[in-house]
Amino acid sequence: MSGPSSDPYLVLGVPLQASAAEIKAAYRALVKQHHPDAGGDAERILSLNAAWEVLRDGERRRRYDATQAPPAARTSVSASQTAAPRRGAASDALLLDWLQAVYAPIDRLLGQVINPFPAQLRALSADPYDDALMEAFCTFLEQSQARMNKVDGLYRSRPAPRSAQGFALSLYHCLSQVQDALSELERYTMGYVDSYLRDGREMLREAKRRRSMLHGERRRLEI
Repeated sequence: MSGPSSDPYLVLGVPLQASAAEIKAAYRALVKQHHPDAGGDAERILSLNAAWEVLRDGERRRRYDATQAPPAARTSVSASQTAAPRRGAASDALLLDWLQAVYAPIDRLLGQVINPFPAQLRALSADPYDDALMEAFCTFLEQSQARMNKVDGLYRSRPAPRSAQGFALSLYHCLSQVQDALSELERYTMGYVDSYLRDGREMLREAKRRRSMLHGERRRLEI
């Protein structure tokens, strides 16, 4: 059986049953985290790309799966690889530093984007065609995008410790929801197409739900 360094499932940190969307999300998050421009390792990127090439294509994935050990055996190996590792004092300190320096400011910035949105939308709904109301909404979007640019820089500033990689992936999904929502809302301001507004609103609702779940995950990290 292939070792952990060459098994694409282990490289991307996804289970054997992962959906195509889950694989894509894991790949994007890891590439963003380990990209050389963000201080990552070029060899790790090559490994991630190789794993992605295998798992992105349904036929190649099926051929790869057929050459491996029975699923039951591989599932036990995968579980041992992805289980939360025991943390010592040094790893606890590393995790705490990452949570304080990266996650905490990201969470504050997310709150500054997500929480004011309902009030901003209510104000705009009074008359979407009122220039002053639309200008205020556009200002909110510009400020939100500036905050998300800061979020992106923080997320790239240092890789998550091993014990928080699952947490960091959940955080990435939340950030993606917010970024996609802002894109949809900006498209609405350009042409008043209601579907863009509706999609953006639903994406921010989902981002709010994911942020709440992250708060629960943060508490379970026991730091």
